[in-house]
Amino acid sequence: MSAEGRLKDKVAIVFGAGSIGDGWGNGKAAAAAYARAGAKVIAVDLNAAAADATRDIILAEDHDAISVTADTTRLEDVQRSVDAALGAYGRIDILHNNVGITSQGGPVETSEDIWDRVMTVNVKSMFLACKAVLPTMEAQQSGAIINIGALGGVRWTGYAYCAYAASKGAVNSFTQSIALQYAGKGIRANCILPGVMDTPHIYKQISGFYQDTEAMVAARNKMSPTGRMGDGWDVAHAAVFLASDEAKYINGVELFVDGGMHARCN
Repeated sequence: MSAEGRLKDKVAIVFGAGSIGDGWGNGKAAAAAYARAGAKVIAVDLNAAAADATRDIILAEDHDAISVTADTTRLEDVQRSVDAALGAYGRIDILHNNVGITSQGGPVETSEDIWDRVMTVNVKSMFLACKAVLPTMEAQQSGAIINIGALGGVRWTGYAYCAYAASKGAVNSFTQSIALQYAGKGIRANCILPGVMDTPHIYKQISGFYQDTEAMVAARNKMSPTGRMGDGWDVAHAAVFLASDEAKYINGVELFVDGGMHARCN
């Protein structure tokens, strides 16, 4: 099947579909990739302009999309997004959870408020999205959930960000729990674990670990066995595969998109 038809007649809701800067973040690229594969897309983001920008890119390519502004840590906002999707398209086949933030510091440096905020944004948002979408998928007896985790959720990557690492570890367990509970109902749930990626996110939330941007890019390229960072499209292409019927027997996995970093011991 051609890439353009892999998700024909599917409906994908992407939470965190905007980008926090110029270029292609994981969620923005995923939303566009779903549309290019044939899906109708609901682009949801806290930033209205960012959600609209993703929608407009999809519409300009003659695909179908709407945008919704929502705070994914609030159930009423998440439910409103789901209702908008059902109102526009009548079903939801793909749930893509991309919302996430990082924080610098180990247990001593991390404040209680920051710890709670990271857990709320990174884990509770996925819980709320699944809570709102799963009844529709269960009624359909079909659906694919893709949660964006991180390599840092399963191993040390050189950054002291304990709250982020703990939250992404929780995402893995949460995904597996859903995968097994709903496997007999035609619903699959999988995680994508990106490694070092060159996306707008790192320039906003990771650069503080480094002396300057150039040092960050050089160091992160060196971290990858490939000698370069990945990008949002690497994650997006993996997501399209996991959402497609080609992956119908793949459930509860942690798919590393990291150039092989997870296999290294140094």
